Amino acid sequence: MIPARRRAFNEAWTPASYHRLLDLIGQAAGTRPEFPVCETPCFFERAFIDDLAATGAELIHQIDGNPAAIAAAAQSTPDRFTGPNEDPVPRFVQVDFGLVRDADGTVTPKLVELQAFPSLYGLQRTMGEAYREAFGLTDPALDIYLGGLDANSYEALVGNAILGGHDPAEVVLMEIDPRHQKTWPDFAITERVWGVRAIDVGAVKREGRHLYYDRDGRRVRIRRVYNRVIPDELDRKHIDLPFDYRDDLDVEWAGHPAWYFRISKFSIPWLQHDCVPKTWFLDDLDRLPDDRDRYVLKPLYSFAGGGIIFGPTDADIAAISPDDRGNYILQERINFTPVIETPAGATQVEIRIMYVWADELRPVLPLLRLGRGKMMGVDHNKGLRWVGASAALIERAE
Repeated sequence: MIPARRRAFNEAWTPASYHRLLDLIGQAAGTRPEFPVCETPCFFERAFIDDLAATGAELIHQIDGNPAAIAAAAQSTPDRFTGPNEDPVPRFVQVDFGLVRDADGTVTPKLVELQAFPSLYGLQRTMGEAYREAFGLTDPALDIYLGGLDANSYEALVGNAILGGHDPAEVVLMEIDPRHQKTWPDFAITERVWGVRAIDVGAVKREGRHLYYDRDGRRVRIRRVYNRVIPDELDRKHIDLPFDYRDDLDVEWAGHPAWYFRISKFSIPWLQHDCVPKTWFLDDLDRLPDDRDRYVLKPLYSFAGGGIIFGPTDADIAAISPDDRGNYILQERINFTPVIETPAGATQVEIRIMYVWADELRPVLPLLRLGRGKMMGVDHNKGLRWVGASAALIERAE
């Protein structure tokens, strides 16, 4: 965790610098994030983060290279989220790791989740740069990018993945009521940097095989969709789409909705790696472990930690119909260790490695969340300070 940098940051921290951080993010996005932004970035050695990125890539390729896993995931994908024009690989993939400290003091990553769905490619880059400016962390030895990227090459790589060579006006970021999503700052930055506007899925118009939207009073053809619609939110809110994903539309998908299911929690029981906790599909278990408090029950396709049960009881299991148990996994619980020292006490950290899959799978940025609650989400860390969304500042090797 680079103790010297950690101590120096904690000693130099001021409320004014933190407010400057929020102002910088707000200026870039046109609004401050509605979710908590942590008072601190985290400092990591380049070798540690590079190893984490390599592990995440190995896990992704384990699934991509396993025909049985891909076939099983395809079979489990709801038919209404399948359709033509799927890319052979997902354009955007996220792998989340929690850090735990072993008995010998070694900090070890453990897989939390993986998902073939876009993350905050606009906002996270902005946050990393804002931490550096607000707190005077301009040392050239510190960096925020992965995979040998810099600001220009990052912008080009992500932009190519989103745009696919099209006019930005003919590419849309499609979401459910985007202006009222907590991720709106990311959408605003995406438009500012790459020219791609966020639109509500319900505002799309269809004529034959073509989709259109209104852009400043003009009807504009949609040739490519940067898909940010989360399937379980679509179902939960009972939203009727003006098109069907299964239709033969003349539209490209930068992240087809089917990939949300095909690389996901469904993939974890197929993985083999020391960082992967023991995981089973619920319907594959003849009996549950006796030490239930060491396990968590997770629905496969919920988002942001929804529906997770710690230490599931017999009553919790009985409440799930036998026909639905294939949509749950039982997983060995990861006990995050507080490894980030802050003035408010040691804090846990979850590190997301964000990837873009163009000609090859490339790590591009880390996204961090700090917390001291039972889980890393906002609802489990209410009223706490020095927690929330953060960024990694990575020390280059000499």
